[in-house]
Amino acid sequence: MRHEVIRLPETGVELEIYLTDNRAVEPERRRPLALIFPGGAYAWRSDREAEPVALHLLSLGIQAAVVRYSVAPARYPKALEEAAESVAYARAHAEEWLCDPHRIAVMGFSAGGHAAAHIGLKWHQMPQGKNCRPDAMILSYPVITSGEYAHRESIENLLGDQYMNLKEEASLEKFVREDTPPVFLWHTREDGCVPVENSLLLAEALCRKGVDFELHIWQHGEHGLSLSSDQVYPAGAESIRPECREWIEMAARWLREI
Repeated sequence: MRHEVIRLPETGVELEIYLTDNRAVEPERRRPLALIFPGGAYAWRSDREAEPVALHLLSLGIQAAVVRYSVAPARYPKALEEAAESVAYARAHAEEWLCDPHRIAVMGFSAGGHAAAHIGLKWHQMPQGKNCRPDAMILSYPVITSGEYAHRESIENLLGDQYMNLKEEASLEKFVREDTPPVFLWHTREDGCVPVENSLLLAEALCRKGVDFELHIWQHGEHGLSLSSDQVYPAGAESIRPECREWIEMAARWLREI
């Protein structure tokens, strides 16, 4: 396995890459790649949604890179610019990383889901153009809206003193277009932090524009489940939900089939 941290030249964002090297036995094989955006309300980045997820993806045949995107006191559009460079850089290095340049996904959790969805929805506004368009989005209990069901802390941390002026720009369900990449979404009905309506609003907007998506909502489970297993929580913890832990295998299968 290749594991290293790379600082990108334009924005300075760090990518921590986890790559399987199959050249000795399958020299022609190119795997999908997931760029992982951990959650943390744009105030910090959750470790349980970073390396454990990357290593699990490797076990499923998917290359991975954790994006150490900027959080407060950095403000919009810094994280969006970093996401754009991350996708474009990964695509430019697809051959070196033994990944498929046509199966590069962004995978985000909570506020990291907002960062991932942001580039998936606004790639056309960025200077890298199609080079920074992800081929898919995998969003886990994502922050999406700045409206009635907003996780206001995340939006405030993202926008700072420009909250009132820019909050409509952060309500991502309003920016779905016909060329939006396909989306895999999952949430829990009981999420008391980021309401499930965030995923429902995005799914509704995707449906209206004819964009392919898959949506899973489980009844039970608190916010921030990550893998929902003893890899990220102590044995017996409430956040270990056998039904919810299935999401990552489901998402990996969905990504391979795109």
